[in-house]
Amino acid sequence: MGTAFLHQVSNVGAHERRLFELSGLSEGRSGSSRRPVVIAELYRAFREEGRTLVEILWEQHRFHEARRWNAVELVESVRPEHLTELDRLVVWSAGQAEMTAKPSADRMTRLADAECRRWQGKDDALASVIQALGSWSRYWNEEESHHEMGFTQLSLQLGFPPPSDATVIDYRKIFPDDDLLRTVAMLSFSEGIAAVNYGQYARHVREPALKALLKNVGADEVQHMQYFISFSKALVDSGAYPAKEAFAVAHLFLREGGELYGSAREHVESRNTHTNWWDHLGDGAGEAAVTPEALERKRSLILHALKRITGISCATPQEVEDLWMDLVGE
Repeated sequence: MGTAFLHQVSNVGAHERRLFELSGLSEGRSGSSRRPVVIAELYRAFREEGRTLVEILWEQHRFHEARRWNAVELVESVRPEHLTELDRLVVWSAGQAEMTAKPSADRMTRLADAECRRWQGKDDALASVIQALGSWSRYWNEEESHHEMGFTQLSLQLGFPPPSDATVIDYRKIFPDDDLLRTVAMLSFSEGIAAVNYGQYARHVREPALKALLKNVGADEVQHMQYFISFSKALVDSGAYPAKEAFAVAHLFLREGGELYGSAREHVESRNTHTNWWDHLGDGAGEAAVTPEALERKRSLILHALKRITGISCATPQEVEDLWMDLVGE
């Protein structure tokens, strides 16, 4: 690989550390210039550095392989007799939520393939960026499978009834397609929210293996957020996808009563197209997701991601709305 590319790879560790700090999952995550990382300047890597898909996909694979952990071993090491009622509820809720991750990843794979072919011959660097997104979604899907299977199997060990086949099939409804930048930006914000939720739960759990499971899943969500930020930024950098679309999604999350508040909203939209379980967290799990500390971490992560994606800094939800309206009017 070229020197400039390697230099770029070595500099993205600071971005990763910042995401872990904001999500509250910073323990034991020191950076190293030799570690495989998420490429922060992806469009430039293809267009200006002449990187190839084979090089980028290898970096994706190195990153994935370096971070793998064993869900079976962690689940088998949890001692159920040491879990509180809230711990048990958190495990069950997480299993339900993670079951809806696969259709989101399936949608991304399909959408990325269609968009990649749309740009071939018009902007080949952009087509390569989007192909890298579609290719990476296989790792994302596999990691979400770790989360789903780990929490679901643990909930069965705790005595919860298994979800019926009809429920599993219903939860597999594939999400409807949307503009690619809006979709990827939405996923970056959603992964940040999930990371904060797992970080909040991990701080309150006392059983060591369950704490480790929650922290591993939370760290995965941070990595997913990093990737979605990188892909979103590349779409904006290409000039083909306007930054206003990322602002529109940020406003959707940050506005009063927005997606940020999940199941705590006065009105949660009823959807016939797919299930978003984070909108249905109940009792203690729902309350832990909207504590003042959790909401502040989630706002900070979304504002941080929006700046990384668009290059435009906002300090408050009102600034996001004002800038979004300015961009819409241009």
